[in-house]
Amino acid sequence: MASLSIRNVRKVYPNGNEVLKGIDLEIEDGQFLILVGGSGCGKSTLLNMIAGLETVSEGEILIGDRVVNNVAPKERDIAMVFQSYALYPTMTVRENISFGLGIRKIPKAEQKEIVERVANILQITHLLDRKPALLSGGQRQRVAMGRAIARDPSLFLFDEPLSNLDAKLRVEMRAEIKRMHQRLGSTIVYVTHDQIEAMTLGDRIAVMKDGVVQQFGSPQEIYDQPSNLFVAGFIGSPSMNFLRGRLTTDGNGPAFELNHAGQKSLLRLPLNGNAETVGQWVNRDVVLGIRPEHITDALSARNGDADSAHGNYRPTEINCTVELTEPTGPDTLVVARFNDAPVTCRTHPRAGATPNQPLKLAFDLTKALLFDPVSEERIA
Repeated sequence: MASLSIRNVRKVYPNGNEVLKGIDLEIEDGQFLILVGGSGCGKSTLLNMIAGLETVSEGEILIGDRVVNNVAPKERDIAMVFQSYALYPTMTVRENISFGLGIRKIPKAEQKEIVERVANILQITHLLDRKPALLSGGQRQRVAMGRAIARDPSLFLFDEPLSNLDAKLRVEMRAEIKRMHQRLGSTIVYVTHDQIEAMTLGDRIAVMKDGVVQQFGSPQEIYDQPSNLFVAGFIGSPSMNFLRGRLTTDGNGPAFELNHAGQKSLLRLPLNGNAETVGQWVNRDVVLGIRPEHITDALSARNGDADSAHGNYRPTEINCTVELTEPTGPDTLVVARFNDAPVTCRTHPRAGATPNQPLKLAFDLTKALLFDPVSEERIA
């Protein structure tokens, strides 16, 4: 296995279109890096540059301690798993997995041993003599992974490998890929547009937009402390709620103020140990961000059923009218509206939330974040 360094990498096409705008990323040997973002953000282009399928306009890519900018793909010691599986239809699973080994002139006995070991890791031993047409989508993806594992590369590259699978299979294959990483201790770069895949699989996540890394960090760091509005809204399901209002102060400290039901309602926001930064924003417009799990029905919060009821902290309770409910089993997602902005909350299934009926919600504002509405950067 090997570390990966991406240093000030840019990609500019001959027509002047700049796809990547100075990417800097470092992952250690054995880490799992997720490149996540919407369509056109540059994540697949970056993966192809690591693979050697795209040229680097500026900057350096190092696999281990070797600069690979001008190294041919076959000499980079990488293995790539594609969205489309890319299996040979006339070959059996055994032949597909061992194909690359034969090209490298690995002795037949060693090939057999490697194929059996890989099949055991991925639990596809019973499929070795079948052809791809007889396999399900999940089984085909396992075979594609097996072919990559058999090569024993320094670096695995995954290009949206689960996007062709149905929801249940995606969950199963996520677990399979995680098990593979734990067993092999492999270095992996994984491209996806699915933030759930990013959160569940990665050691490190690079959130990309318009050819720029918006934030690079651990999944929990990015979830809890997003650097800007884009990251905060992109990571998390349901996504973070955003309320636009004004930061004010009184004898009880700073408060977030917004118009609600024709009246001004104050949501008390703790300074979170950063009074100086928050103080600079008093009497200025801000965006308050709060995740659905930090808003629940008031009764659950009082009974200690929600995370918001901890220590001596008392959540801020606000009356609302329910607009929409989405039962999920363990909880019910409730959509209410504040200052014409929809707000999604997680409530107890027995809270009795009903569309067009009143409900008292409890906001845990110790978990709220503040953003600059102009630059969209987080300020507290």
